[in-house]
Amino acid sequence: MSLREECGVFGVFCPKATDVAEFCYYGLYALQHRGQESCGIVVNDDGVFSSHKDLGLVSEVFSHDVLSRLPQGEMAVGHVRYGTTGATNRNNCQPIEVNHQKGKMALAHNGNLSNAAALRNELELAGAIFHTTSDTETIAYIITRERLRCGSIEDALSAAMKTLEGAYSLVLMSPQKLICARDPFGFRPLCYGKTADGGYVVASESCALKAVGAEFVRDVEPGEILIFGKNGVVSRREHCRIQVKKLCIFEYIYFARPDSAIDGVSVHEARVRAGRILAKAQPAKADIVIGVPDSGLDAALGFSRESGIPYGIGLIKNKYIGRTFISPGQSTRLDQVRIKLAAVEESVRGKRVVLIDDSIVRGTTSARIVKLLREAGAKEIHMRVSAPPFLHPCYYGTDIDTREHLIACKHSVAEITEMIGADTLGYFPCSELGKLAETNEICTACFDGRYPTSVPLDTRKDRFEQKLSEKNRQKEE
Repeated sequence: MSLREECGVFGVFCPKATDVAEFCYYGLYALQHRGQESCGIVVNDDGVFSSHKDLGLVSEVFSHDVLSRLPQGEMAVGHVRYGTTGATNRNNCQPIEVNHQKGKMALAHNGNLSNAAALRNELELAGAIFHTTSDTETIAYIITRERLRCGSIEDALSAAMKTLEGAYSLVLMSPQKLICARDPFGFRPLCYGKTADGGYVVASESCALKAVGAEFVRDVEPGEILIFGKNGVVSRREHCRIQVKKLCIFEYIYFARPDSAIDGVSVHEARVRAGRILAKAQPAKADIVIGVPDSGLDAALGFSRESGIPYGIGLIKNKYIGRTFISPGQSTRLDQVRIKLAAVEESVRGKRVVLIDDSIVRGTTSARIVKLLREAGAKEIHMRVSAPPFLHPCYYGTDIDTREHLIACKHSVAEITEMIGADTLGYFPCSELGKLAETNEICTACFDGRYPTSVPLDTRKDRFEQKLSEKNRQKEE
């Protein structure tokens, strides 16, 4: 597995809270799986914004001393980042803060705009000066531009949503309000809850609400804007139901935490169902079913229950190392697989093993895992994947920007089986994906090429860095 996760957003409006920064810290900690490159918190203390952002994990960036220096405040916005647009540097850390003629704004974004390049070019021609290479700054500029024309920040956000295309779950903070919005397709999850003292919490996943003791209220609907203020919650729905819902199916397969529920569907149960369906579609004769930690475990359990083959622990994950995809180079990625996973020899030695993983992208990680099991004495290895083959790039946040990196685009199942060293290989059937989310209102474009929006001409993650380099070169010439 070599995919990058989405970002995670978190917001709290709680005038009676004693420390919203600490509240936000624990919420981001629960969302750490969604981004491990950088994180940040912005606190609103009676209209005065204070922030801290840096590269690293939540526990690394926010020490006790750092948190203690942030004011108590009554509102806060937080973000954990893996960027699908823009490089990994401090400038691209979120939330983004804006000071403009009508006040201040802090913005956290999960997703990816499919028309980011066109919007950025339009803004630059109008005189906008960009300080980051993230599409989140483009969103901030659009909202700010509309705010100068509109009577309120929520009116400005609604106007901006007419221009934005693609995936965005937003949490933004003004001096007086906390506001969240989900794009009309509902590509990325977003939900909110209520605290015991009457405050409100917004998060990418419901697991973050549980972490801070907030009671889940509901998911934010696709296209919906929610405004949290001293008078409670106001819902604006002018952008709702203007598109057919297209939640990213990979939220259920891999991205989300298994203890979360997205749009009323348990992630854990969705993955167990995936395993059951996989056992029917791609059966295998074996002695034990094991999963690749962590997102392959639930599907392995489902495969075991459906097939009757005993479930076991065959791989142990080192909890103190980041995910394999953090490494920039292929050789380093392989070294991290060796450190990250270890085979349980007593479970697999001399046995026919069904190995369940959530996906195969390049195939290198799968090959290394198969080799680990061979070295541990596994007699046969039948790999089963709880997702269909990746055949198309994603333009809505998942880090698949070119077909050349997708092994299934170049090789047949038989060839991939040989390349990873398995005895057999079977994928989840694309036709059954709707059963995971209990609806067909899902985005499956990375598997079938059916894109809900227009496809951008330039899909490189570093396209804005490249643009800057070209401009600098032209100046020198």
